[in-house]
Amino acid sequence: MIDYQNQDLARTYGFTKTEGEISISAEEFERQHQELMEQGYIILERIISEEQLAAVRAEAETHLGHFGRNSFEGERTQRIYGVPQKMRTADCFIEHPLVLAHLDRVMQPSYLLSQAQVINIQDASPAQPLHTDDNFYRVPRPRPALSVATVFAIDDFTEDNGATVAIPRSHDWDDERLPSDGDELVKAVMPAGSCILFLGTLWHGGGENFSGSSRLALTCQYCEPYLRTQENFFLSVAPETVVGLSENLKRLLGYSIHPPFMGMVNGMHPKRTLPSGE
Repeated sequence: MIDYQNQDLARTYGFTKTEGEISISAEEFERQHQELMEQGYIILERIISEEQLAAVRAEAETHLGHFGRNSFEGERTQRIYGVPQKMRTADCFIEHPLVLAHLDRVMQPSYLLSQAQVINIQDASPAQPLHTDDNFYRVPRPRPALSVATVFAIDDFTEDNGATVAIPRSHDWDDERLPSDGDELVKAVMPAGSCILFLGTLWHGGGENFSGSSRLALTCQYCEPYLRTQENFFLSVAPETVVGLSENLKRLLGYSIHPPFMGMVNGMHPKRTLPSGE
């Protein structure tokens, strides 16, 4: 009997493996993975170069504008949506090899990019309400995470400029357990070019910014391949743009198949719908 649930049935456009090499030892990677599963998060320091940071800062400046519409978006916070269409300088964050290596361990093949944003928290911005990222998938907790997220520091994350805060080990809580004043809160204080990577079941939020300056970050969320993404990239990213992207990014944007046929278009692989070049 054919295993239709796990076997790649495509002929021309089969599964693509993650491209890119990680620059740490197998032992260090395993240590990071164990910490992620135990604490619910890890901090990966200085994995983005100064040149890449400068490039994304410059491109972000051309798109930053309106402030958030509510306390969750942040009324003193600017956000750039539709990043995969607007900002090629963000590609190296979205498909960073070390991030994808961890996702390969935690999620099923052909996991998806759920959303990508640039977030600029202004001075005098209050803390974001604590939340989990995958609670809109109505599956009772405790359970494995259905999503994973990154927050990259484009500026240094400090004690007073809105660094992401997290509650260690809260990814294991059930639905009845909510944050309280007695819980340990950890601030993701880290230099620019670093990121906090955390499971979608971890309680976290953007910190209060009282530093006198803004704090720029880029965040990505990834979800299991059988779940609906937060942003509809089939509408926000033009097919003409997709053609020129890496195999990693094509797969993350949904130009892939989850067995046996989730994601197909007219019975065919979605790559067949792209303009000439595929």
